[in-house]
Order: sequence, then C-alpha cells, then structure tokens
Amino acid sequence: MDSFSQCLDAVKEYCKQYITEAAYNLWINGLEAESFNGDSAVLSASSEFLRSNVESRYLNLLKEGFEAVIGYSIDLKIIARDSKAPETVLHAPMATRGESSYTFDNFIIGPDNRFAHAAAIAVAANPSNAYNPLFIYGSSGLGKTHLLYAIKNQLAQTRPELKVLYIGGDSFTNELIAAIKSGSTEPFHEKYRNVDVLLVDDVQFIGGKEATQEEFFHTFNALHDAHKQIVLTSDRPPKEIKSLEDRLRTRFEWGLIADVKPPDIETRISILYQKADEMNFKLPADVAEYIAQQLKNDVRQLEGTLKKLYAYYLMTGSEPTLAQAQEAISDIINEQMPWPATVDKIIEECSRTFVVSADDLRSNKQNADISTARQAAMYVIREITGNTMEKIGAELGGRNHATVVYAIRKVEKQMKEDPRFKAIVEDIIKNCQQ
Repeated sequence: MDSFSQCLDAVKEYCKQYITEAAYNLWINGLEAESFNGDSAVLSASSEFLRSNVESRYLNLLKEGFEAVIGYSIDLKIIARDSKAPETVLHAPMATRGESSYTFDNFIIGPDNRFAHAAAIAVAANPSNAYNPLFIYGSSGLGKTHLLYAIKNQLAQTRPELKVLYIGGDSFTNELIAAIKSGSTEPFHEKYRNVDVLLVDDVQFIGGKEATQEEFFHTFNALHDAHKQIVLTSDRPPKEIKSLEDRLRTRFEWGLIADVKPPDIETRISILYQKADEMNFKLPADVAEYIAQQLKNDVRQLEGTLKKLYAYYLMTGSEPTLAQAQEAISDIINEQMPWPATVDKIIEECSRTFVVSADDLRSNKQNADISTARQAAMYVIREITGNTMEKIGAELGGRNHATVVYAIRKVEKQMKEDPRFKAIVEDIIKNCQQ
C-alpha cells in the first residue's frame, strides 16, 4: 500500500466521526487515492453520480480531514474513475494525529514536566483516589492537553466502564449559554454531573462569567461529593486567575497543583526526533539541534516547523537541510506568534463575561449592563489591536470618536478604583490573546 493510500485511509477515519455510517459507506468509503504532489490531491469515485455528490456534500469535510492528518491545508479534486487522466503519485510516508494518539508513552518527559506527568499517570491509574482535583497549569503549547487526552485514552483501555468527559472551559460556557437560552438546563446538568471523570481544559476561561462559575461550582461539588475525578488545566495557577470566585479558587486548590514549564534543549531535541519518527522521515542531527536552539517555549512551534520540513520532504524526497529549517522557522514564528485578537473574538469574550449578547454590544441599547460591557470591549479592542477610535466606534454601533474616548477613560478610571473589575478586564485580554 502506498503512502498516499495510507493517508486517505486516515482521512476516511476522520470523516467517519462526523457522518452517519450509511453516508460513510455510500459516499466516502469507496473513494480511491489517485495523486498527491505536496499541496494538492486527487481522489476518484466510481461514477460521475458519486463524484458530483461527494464534491457537493463532503468536499469541505475531506479537506478538513487532510489538514488534520498531514498538518496543513491542500487543494482537493474529485474525479470519476472512468474519466480520470494519468497522474503522477508521489510516494512518501504519511503521519496521522488525533486525540487518540495522545498517550503517556509518547509524552516526552523532561525535568520541567516530570511531576505533572507522574501526577496524571497516578490519576489514570486510580481515579478519584490519587489527587482530586488535579490542577495542571503552564503556558500554551507545553503539553497540558496531551496529558488530559492521555488520561482519557488510558482509562478507555483500562477502565472502559467509566464515563469520561473532556471539555474546554470556553465550550462549557457556550453550552451553558445555549442551555439557558433554550430552557434546557436539566440535560446540561445530566451531562456534566453524571460522569466518573471530568477533564476541563483551559478552565481560566470561566473566570469573570458569573453564571458559568455558579454552574461550575455546583458541578464541581456534585462530582467531588460523589468521589468522581476532576482534572483541570489552566495557563496560570488558581491564585492568579483574579476574576475567579474565591469559592472556586479554594476548591481548585483542594487537591494537587502541578506545573509544566518550557522544556530544556535536550527535551526539545527528543520531541523533534519523536515527531519525525511519527512522520516516518529522518531528521538530521544538525537540523534538530538548530530548531531546538531557536524555538524554546512552545512545543507546537516545534511541531509546526517539522510539518513545514515534512512538506518539503514530500515535494523533494530528500532529507531536510539547515537552510530549509531556517526558512521554516521564519515562517512558523510569523504564523504562530500571538497575533492581535480579532474584534469579533473580543466582542464575543466581553459578551460572555458580562452575560449580554454580542448583538447588544453592537446595538444602541443603553442599559447599565450592556453599556459597561460595551465600554470594556472598546478598551480591550484599543489595548489589543491598536485600532483608531473611529474604527472601534464603527465596530460597536457606529459610535463617534468622542464616545469611544469617553468609554476608554471611564474603564481606565474604574479599573483604578475597583480591583475586581480590573481583574475581569485583564482576564478578558488574556483570554483573547490565547
């Protein structure tokens, strides 16, 4: 079986998660790999009827699958096999990666994450009896999510009878808002309070959101009282999530708190070699050392650089060079350094924090809650994006320069006078920059 066929098999498995079995068998399962040249691929269906339906219904899903499997987006064409033209197929090994691939075995251990790794293993081996809750914190891209999925995957193998639920802090908030709007909070309670293990990623996102914190407080209590395991991750320890209610902060500190720090150079080199092995291509020692010396704080940047080099490898068939690594690092730093958050993201975060709708923030409504949230949004947009007062006003209901200046000054004054409000605004800024 050639490498592109293996890649397509992995893409099919990805698609299977999002469509019915009948749809998968009818439209996706019969697709065959035709050609791949590094940035575009051709698949074939057995007939023109199947081709047109796959293209109209599932082309975007297939593209998402390829991006999930090979790590970058490609152009994709579907043809009917009875009309296909000969194409050149580039044979090269491919790699797959999904949540099931995150295990304790492929987590690279170093002095800066050893304690968190050991604590996660202990929880997976003895849920609710080792450390409860387990709170893991550290900067983005250092392996916190890997550890959560490793716990989930380990329990799926050793304790399949347990009900394990993984959720992001922002998703918890969004689901709660949707449940409140639809009047269906009881199913929400059932979902989160009747699990054996709850894994919450980026729990800092619930900070400053009163309704979410109230709901999470009761969820936490229900699970903890029933001796169910809770594992939380955050970009900072509980005491530094200033907009978090004291009663939650205290509960988060009941169990064990473990941090993960940026890996040392030896660990970074080990990570590079392991990822290259997973992709089935050889990484020269000088290239690995150069990358590890340049990228120090984010494992995702290491992986991103390897994906660039892997793309070169697919196109050339030769081992990556130091010059290619230098170019890839330049691209990755430009792509992955924190970009200013979009205005939409800021407005969404402010609307969730102050429990008003994004439409209200952009409207002419003037009640106190909406006005406070809108003024905070103006301040955060100015802080993060540096947009002009006119542009900020245009995003929030067409308000003029003077109105925006007044709003920003009012927020600055309130932040000086009210430490809790200051903490809420600062948390909004941090969350928007994730």
